[in-house]
Order: sequence, then C-alpha cells, then structure tokens
Amino acid sequence: MLILGIETSCDETAVAVVRDGRDVLSNVIASQHDLHAEFAGVVPEIASRAHVERFIPVLRAALTEAGITRSDVDAVAVGHRPGLIGSLLTGVGAAKALAWSLGVPLIGVDHIHAHLYAGTLDSTEPAFPALGLAVSGGHTSLYALDSWLSLTRLGATIDDAIGEAYDKAATILGLPYPGGPHLDQLAAQRRSDDEPHTFPVSLLGKESLDFSFSGLKTSLLYAVRGQPIGRGRRPTFERDHTALSADQKRCMAIGFQHAAVRAVTVKVSRALDHADDRPFRTLLVGGGVSANSHLRSELTALAKSRNLDLRLPPLTHCMDNAAMIAGLGYRLHQAGRTADLSLTAVPTAQC
Repeated sequence: MLILGIETSCDETAVAVVRDGRDVLSNVIASQHDLHAEFAGVVPEIASRAHVERFIPVLRAALTEAGITRSDVDAVAVGHRPGLIGSLLTGVGAAKALAWSLGVPLIGVDHIHAHLYAGTLDSTEPAFPALGLAVSGGHTSLYALDSWLSLTRLGATIDDAIGEAYDKAATILGLPYPGGPHLDQLAAQRRSDDEPHTFPVSLLGKESLDFSFSGLKTSLLYAVRGQPIGRGRRPTFERDHTALSADQKRCMAIGFQHAAVRAVTVKVSRALDHADDRPFRTLLVGGGVSANSHLRSELTALAKSRNLDLRLPPLTHCMDNAAMIAGLGYRLHQAGRTADLSLTAVPTAQC
C-alpha cells in the first residue's frame, strides 16, 4: 500500500511516499532556513507563504523519486496537529484536495506521535510496550506506548522545549541560525584541557517526569552577559558574547549541552524506574534534537545499560519530514482511523 505523506507543521515543506508503513520510496524536504535566518527564528507568515510556493514542486519531486504517478497513491496522510496554524492549513488544504481528486482515503496524523515512528522506518517492527521521547523545537515529552495506536503522556516541558532552549542559547553565544546544530558542533570541538562551565540541571523534584529548560537558558544568559542592569522588559547587560574568547565560548557550549542532555537522560531513567507494571522493551526517540550528537551518545549508552532496543532515527528523519507522517498514517489506515473533508488544522498538542 502506497501512502503519500504531507508535512507542513512549521518551516519544512515535505512530501514522501512510503510503502506498507515501512519502506521509504521518497522523502523530499524543502527547508526555509534561508528565509528566517535574519530573524533568528521562524516567522509564521513567511513560513505559510513559502509552503504555498514550494508545495507543488516538492510533490512532483516526491512522486518522481518514488517512481510513481498520482494515480498509484492509495491514501493521503497529513500532519494536521500541532504546529503553526497557517503552515498546517496549507498542508491540510493540499491533502484534502489530493485525496478528494484521487478518490482515496484521507488520514490525519499527529506530528509528535509521528516523530516517535521515525526511528522505525526502513527497519523492523519494535517490541511493545515502549517508552517514547519526543525532543524538538516545540516539544519535549515522554510517552508510554502499548502499541502504535495507544500512547499516554507521562511528562512534558513546563516552559521552553529543549530545541527552543538550544536555539536561544546559540543566539546568546552569537552562533548562526539555526542555532541548535551550531551549538552542538561547537561543543563537539572539546579539547582535553577545557574546563566546561557548570550549569544547573533541572530535575523538578525527585519524582517528576516533566522538563524545564528556562532556568538553564537564563543561567547561560547571565554567565555570558553578566547581571542585568535596571528593570523592565528589556534590561541592559554588562557585556555580550563578543567579550568571550573562543575557548570561553566553547566551554559555555559544552556546559550548556551537558546540562540540557543530563536533564533528559535523568527523566528517561526515572520513567524506566517507575515502570514496574509496564516493563518497557523499546526506547523510541524522535524530533529535531534527536540529531544532537551528545544526546544520541548518552541515549545509546543508557539503552545499552538498560537492555533496551533503542530506535534513533537516521539524521534525515530527525527533522520534520513526511515519511514519518506516511508511515504512521499507514498504521492508522489499517485500524480504520481515516478522516473526511472536515479534517481541521489544530495548533495545539492533543497527546
């Protein structure tokens, strides 16, 4: 069965074709980093317009790469929640038009749920129950999955998502946009004589499975710029990142990355420790921050020590992509969970 997947939740216009929920025949992504770089963040209106301009070329490229025509498509799956509402509306509208014109089923897919599926594409079926970890620019959450159709949220961020914290930290350090990958690259240049700056690791108590990264971000801000001068919404600071030497900047990046990743691995360990009635067999990881080299290394070590089957997506499936939408869409279709033309875009998370 050939599922055409569509993903436009933020600033990637993506279309993919996946066979039987597993075999990725094509996965075409048009990024918008060049459009948002001068703003150091995604501008919703610009993102929406770019999706409109790029969708048809991306669709054609995905069909060509898969070696099929539109008439070969058996169903259309679209990420319809959560995300930027204007961006979501573009993808949902395109999916409805395609499904209606081709006379095939329409499937609405949760974007975060799909990220957890990404690590199983072009691979074997994982064992359940599984622990799911979503780490992205907008979400940091833990889930218990009894199957692909049954998941329960165990914890989530109470403020910034880890990807958002990485991007803001990179801005504080004067790194280019998108910041997360550049901060990771800087931290990876660690030397044997480096003394990383020590930042607090947010644990939120002994039992909590929730996350918090705003305090870490503020700690980095004060370490780089000094204490704020005056009050108000835009205080001034003693200095900025230009006062740091290259060695100091690198040690700040290493320290920030250690604290951020440590907060994640501690919560994953807690979830595993608290799973007496549901012994997890698999750790599913997805989202843009799953591409982070330090996080991948730490999760690999953790999974090995816990005898878990770790499903980390390849780097091409870490970022927002349509293959994960099509893959999970197949599972939903097989369970009869299809939609009609009343399917709506929903900006907030539902799971």
